[in-house]
Amino acid sequence: MKLTLGFSPCPNDTFIFDALVNQKIDTGSYRFDVVLEDVETLNTWALQQKLDVSKVSYGVWPKIQPFYDVLKSGGAMGTGVGPLLVSSVKPVNWEDEMQHCTIALPGEHTTAHRLFSWAFPHFQRKEFMRFDLIEDWVLEASENELRAGVIIHENRFTYHERGLHAWADLGERWERATSLPIPLGGIVAHKRIALEHQRAIDELIRTSLAYAHSNYPTISDYVAKHAQAMEQEVIRKHINLYVNEYSVDMGKAGEAAIQELFRNA
Repeated sequence: MKLTLGFSPCPNDTFIFDALVNQKIDTGSYRFDVVLEDVETLNTWALQQKLDVSKVSYGVWPKIQPFYDVLKSGGAMGTGVGPLLVSSVKPVNWEDEMQHCTIALPGEHTTAHRLFSWAFPHFQRKEFMRFDLIEDWVLEASENELRAGVIIHENRFTYHERGLHAWADLGERWERATSLPIPLGGIVAHKRIALEHQRAIDELIRTSLAYAHSNYPTISDYVAKHAQAMEQEVIRKHINLYVNEYSVDMGKAGEAAIQELFRNA
């Protein structure tokens, strides 16, 4: 069976899928046509039902739920992994400053946008752009302009090096309010794929992840190639934060977190 498979070039995804897509494990009768794209592109494609199996933001889940099922493995979920609201202005009276801001977000359908809207439901002055453009956009504000941005992925490890300051941790707010892990993104399979095949794909993802862990902390060439010239220390921090027990199996807590995000949508 040949299936289309999409995930992002971020280290957590390439770490999880490396063994599966590069034939380091036995995939049996399953073969995959692989595309690597920014998660907001994958979200848009999921709305179009373009791929058989895909990484998506849980922020888009309410809109694609009629067409896709969520797999239990391969996702990004946990504690202390939430998006950060940052600005070049120090966080002294940031909630007052925020009223005069334009805020960049990494895509309309992302969980980052969903969490921001949940925390600040009345805020309207938003700009949507690819996640890796947000820091530059914030820093390029004119003298009389105030900008902030919601950052995700590896930027949470390096934003302070660029003179940016954290105003709010959106994930921390979620955890405090719900006592649930932060549901960032997961793997979905189109409902046209029979459940027995979905379960088999789920198991292949777990096997691929187990292979990756068995060779860690070595960073494979596949992960390094797609990591945007990231230093290996940052790659490992990224993997350590976003790949955890919920990536193996989201469990009941993970399912509850997705349902709560769905409810708040």
